[in-house]
Amino acid sequence: MNLPYSDELNIGYLSRLFDNTTNCYKFFWFQAILRKVDANHRMFTFTELIDEMICEAWYMVTEYHLHLGPIDSTDNLEEVVKYIHKNYAIRSSEKREKLLAFLQKSDDKKIRKYKSDLTLNVPYRLQVPFYDDITIERSTWYGPKDALTDKINSQKRLIYYFSMISGLGTVIEVNSEWAEYLTKHKEILRGWSQLKLIQYLQNRNPSVPGIADKIEPPTSRDIERVRKYWKLIASIDPSLKDIYSDKEIVDMNISVDHFVPWQYVAHDELWNLHPTTKQINSSKSNSLPVWSQYFDSLGNIEYRAYELRSENKVVAHEFDEIAKYHLNNSEIKNQLYAAGLDQTAFKQRLENVIRPVYESAKMQGFKEWSYHE
Repeated sequence: MNLPYSDELNIGYLSRLFDNTTNCYKFFWFQAILRKVDANHRMFTFTELIDEMICEAWYMVTEYHLHLGPIDSTDNLEEVVKYIHKNYAIRSSEKREKLLAFLQKSDDKKIRKYKSDLTLNVPYRLQVPFYDDITIERSTWYGPKDALTDKINSQKRLIYYFSMISGLGTVIEVNSEWAEYLTKHKEILRGWSQLKLIQYLQNRNPSVPGIADKIEPPTSRDIERVRKYWKLIASIDPSLKDIYSDKEIVDMNISVDHFVPWQYVAHDELWNLHPTTKQINSSKSNSLPVWSQYFDSLGNIEYRAYELRSENKVVAHEFDEIAKYHLNNSEIKNQLYAAGLDQTAFKQRLENVIRPVYESAKMQGFKEWSYHE
């Protein structure tokens, strides 16, 4: 992806900003600057930018359980998000403004320590590709910050400079020409940095599907057609039962559940969707149903829907319609919904599709759940 050209600025250096990235901090630090900078705002404290970083990482960590750091290592941004989420019961879906207000008011010493640790390297190392006139010795990198910032400030044409050194109160000032460029091309630059972040996260979360859909809260999703499909099936076969409560679904106000949570799969594929009630769906939330307890029932109800497709023209028509939206993997569609399968063969194929995804979600930290009336 080519970045917008500038006669005055070295865009080649900018394009190398995320080269050799070993942790996530550069992406979030740059995005924090990008979010806040405009023609009238060019000076920001460390704590302002760290708060933005926490908000940016919030949903992907609390809702999707994404790992932000190298495998088997501690990532301070991920850890501070988990700490706040656990100890202050702030929802995954909390509005950004409220989360920012909490961070600005909090006097929790542990949160402050996390914030301080996040500023140890990234504010100084982000612009390394621009350091063509200066050489920074190892002792300077790890020595007093005022000596390090004096050295960095001697480099010409940086994106930002350090104007005051005071811990989390340290102030950076974005160069006016860079501020104009970042503001003018904000959406393109955000897309570029998000693409780089997605590539980074894919390497850190190799078993997780749909990374591109998990870096921001989702837009609204429409599975109403699936709900109507199951309501039709229940009306044709009133004996069908909810897989969790074992109650007949024909008279229920049907809610569509993702067997493996949407927060992990980030899709609405038909083979992972089944009817239940709104109350049960809310109780289950983003948990994994205990496999040994519920998969057999899932296989039974999914097979009955498969049978009705071949027995009933109306069901067949509705299946063909929703398949356009909710069966996007042609290989799975052809294998799982092939004609002439008996119940054993169908359930085995369904298990072959769902079980690996289920186990990956479990390894990612999604908890198991059982229904209790």
